[in-house]
Amino acid sequence: MPSVSTSDDDAPFYSERPEWSDVTPLAQYEDEKPIAPIFYSQEYKDATDYFRGIVKTGEKSQRVLELTEDIIRLNPAHYTAWSVVIPYLAFQHLHLTSIAHRQYRYETLLAINAPLDVELKLMDELAVLYLKTYQVWHHRRLLLMLTRKPAPELKFIAKSLGADVKNYHTWSYRQWLLAFFNDNELWAGELDFSESMIVQDVRNNSAWHHRFFVVFQSGLREGETDRARVIRRELTFVKQNISFAANNPSAWNYLHGILDINDIPYSRVEDFVRLYAEPSNDATRDIVDLENPPPPRGAELPCPAAIEFLADIHEKEGRVLQATEVRNTVRIFSVKVLT
Repeated sequence: MPSVSTSDDDAPFYSERPEWSDVTPLAQYEDEKPIAPIFYSQEYKDATDYFRGIVKTGEKSQRVLELTEDIIRLNPAHYTAWSVVIPYLAFQHLHLTSIAHRQYRYETLLAINAPLDVELKLMDELAVLYLKTYQVWHHRRLLLMLTRKPAPELKFIAKSLGADVKNYHTWSYRQWLLAFFNDNELWAGELDFSESMIVQDVRNNSAWHHRFFVVFQSGLREGETDRARVIRRELTFVKQNISFAANNPSAWNYLHGILDINDIPYSRVEDFVRLYAEPSNDATRDIVDLENPPPPRGAELPCPAAIEFLADIHEKEGRVLQATEVRNTVRIFSVKVLT
């Protein structure tokens, strides 16, 4: 919220600072009687009024960086502190106005030739403090496109994920980094990294999604060209993880994805799916089958995801009646669980 601040509480308002006396602050426009007024803190209003003042004049200086940092610390989701929206005439003869998005802080860094390593160090702090703020990660992308030093980022991202292992922006940034620079050294450890994150939390859907991105959606790399071997490896990997936690939608979705993206018939895993789609049978747990590892003792069976999968198998094989019967089983099972 704008009223929250991590900046120096003893710092004077910008209106009280002699070095800012040359700037005319611009108050935020509001109707005389707004329906839902926002109660900004005086500190926040003061800082943003002066920011609008410097945007109007187009100033880019060290003090602009200090001002935008203050605003970001007061409200990290303040879009215009990162990127200012400027109207311009796109078709003058039609009197039509379009909108331009300018990365004001980023442009200021370039205009004054500010050291980017200092800015990255600041982003290290802000990214961890404000993990769920998109603007922090987008700004970091812009910096990396200039520094062209992606290798240290993998370690930083791993550290950030320690604070929130499922944060969407962090995982998206990692995938952007890998795809944009597309360096073999960057990709080299990604399979092991995804596995370590899944081992840490087998239900981490973000980690499963990242593994799918690495294995099936990012091209062929050294050691991964034998796709038949890769598919066997991934089927074994996901089956083993399902056997550890039967009712894990993330793993079942990964199994679906392997078959779909490689045009493999669902029937290939029918024997495995049946182990989880039927009531518990302790006898099967004593059978060692590396191809079709059984659910652990005490697993809650039948597994709804497996029942749905079995219905999909029947449907794909043209067994419409069996598919309908299995889907009815899902509905009955769901009612029992809810009641």
